[in-house]
Amino acid sequence: MSMPFGYASPEQIMRDRAEYARKGIARGRSVVVMQYADGILFVAPNPSKALHKISEIYDRIGFAAVGRYNEFESLRLAGIRYADINGYTYNRSDVTGRGLANLYAQQLGMIFTESIKSLEVEIVVAEVGEEPERDQIYRLTFDGSVFDEQGMAVIGGQAEAVSGRLKERYSEGLPLAQALDAALFALTEPGGERPAPGQLEVAVLDRNREHRKFLRLAGPRLQRLLDEIVAPPAEPAPAPAPETAPPIGPEGEIDTGSGE
Repeated sequence: MSMPFGYASPEQIMRDRAEYARKGIARGRSVVVMQYADGILFVAPNPSKALHKISEIYDRIGFAAVGRYNEFESLRLAGIRYADINGYTYNRSDVTGRGLANLYAQQLGMIFTESIKSLEVEIVVAEVGEEPERDQIYRLTFDGSVFDEQGMAVIGGQAEAVSGRLKERYSEGLPLAQALDAALFALTEPGGERPAPGQLEVAVLDRNREHRKFLRLAGPRLQRLLDEIVAPPAEPAPAPAPETAPPIGPEGEIDTGSGE
């Protein structure tokens, strides 16, 4: 049986869609989501004041995304509608990061398998708990895959390189200023300059806040936090080697071995 002209196997179609989505996501700048002592920190280089990569979904739930803005914005709005309806119909505590991640996984998976074009997005859904052990960070890829991240997640851009640098500075229970310092270190390429405060989008889910845990850090509030970051002390210069005097010949007459 001859194949029709232009036939492509399902495996090839899936590979092409995945490659197309990965290329689109890699063109953006990375976003870092990580735990700190009092909650979860979101950091993204973003010069725009109106188009946010980081947003609030519900009382304890935050959202971060990279890729095409119109595509992840539609996902964000769908998540807000889901949270509002479930919180109003049942109870606000019934709205969870896990439930929202499952919703996004279904939408992304269905679009990836059934649509001609996959979404060029990668997202993180994070929920802050009453204790650090109950914090949740879920990373979702363009095909609907869900990853339960422990402590930190990096999406978009050169995610592997940024994640490697973040692991060098990350540890559990970092204060907010040190956590921000670690995130900025990871987002800055070696030898490059850190983004200016006006080029950053920073937010937290602070477990110590009443009711709504999401707080966007900008302007003087962000600048004060950046001022708290202490530059690491310079390594001391090696001590100079002690000066040694030139060798001195023995006192008295030199024996030339001539026998005279």
